[in-house]
Amino acid sequence: MEEQKKKKILCVGLVCLDIINVVDRYPEEDTDSRCLSQRWQRGGNASNSCTVLSLLGAPCAFMGSLSAGPVADFIVDDFSRCAVDISAVVWQFEGQTPCACCVVCPSSGSRTVVLSDMNLPDATANDFSKVDLCQFKWIHLEARNAEEQMKMIQQVELYNSTLSQELRITVSVEIEKTREALYQLFAHGDVVFVSKDVARHFGFQSAQTALKGLYSRVKQGAILVCAWAEKGADALGPDGLLVHSDAFPPENLVDTLGAGDTFNAAVIYKLANGDSLQDALTFGCRVAGMKCGFHGYDGIAKKLINV
Repeated sequence: MEEQKKKKILCVGLVCLDIINVVDRYPEEDTDSRCLSQRWQRGGNASNSCTVLSLLGAPCAFMGSLSAGPVADFIVDDFSRCAVDISAVVWQFEGQTPCACCVVCPSSGSRTVVLSDMNLPDATANDFSKVDLCQFKWIHLEARNAEEQMKMIQQVELYNSTLSQELRITVSVEIEKTREALYQLFAHGDVVFVSKDVARHFGFQSAQTALKGLYSRVKQGAILVCAWAEKGADALGPDGLLVHSDAFPPENLVDTLGAGDTFNAAVIYKLANGDSLQDALTFGCRVAGMKCGFHGYDGIAKKLINV
């Protein structure tokens, strides 16, 4: 079991360049204004979750697509700085590494993102088949190309079928976008993170009602998690008991970009280490709230002593 604990957590999904402009108020359309600061930051849901997992002390790896060039060079350097294994990255020969222009407004707490999708293909099930699964104890998928990701999960299930229960890989899925094709993944995660946007798309106005209404979509024995910004987060497991954690807002709201990715990573970190669902949910809310009190992610490691 000690060997199992040392295994990595793999996050599959998007990596992109975030160009982040911090403003004192959101700009009006068709006006010129100055930002308070601007920075480049490695972004993308799965990529951000890797950053947070590494800062929490978990060995982790990223799988997604990149296209060679200056943007990819920046991203690779930053993965290296954060000690994230990128040996599973798929280098594509068509398309360009995507870039997101982000406007962060601390006074309102808003973050507005415009993503430039450069037609970079996503990693496929064939790419995934080349990865040595015995390295991992947990695989997290950011729902994107669902048909291919279903095949990836089937590969994990086949691998797991040869192992005893305690050695099997746990699969988690994040369903963030309101796209019909992604919803088939509800039924294939051991842990499923559903976003507030998706919950509202289905007509639910709270995390609690969303979990009760959507739980029939997940597989038997799965955990369904839903974070609801300043209202905290809730989770529902196979025992039918709703688990709740309040939010932990920072004293000064600075940067909410990536708060959801931070929450997901912190919950996965705790569950992968055998903690209870309640402890994982509370830790997720604490770390996500803490992250909103500073720009980027590096401050997480410095402030962990207070969590």
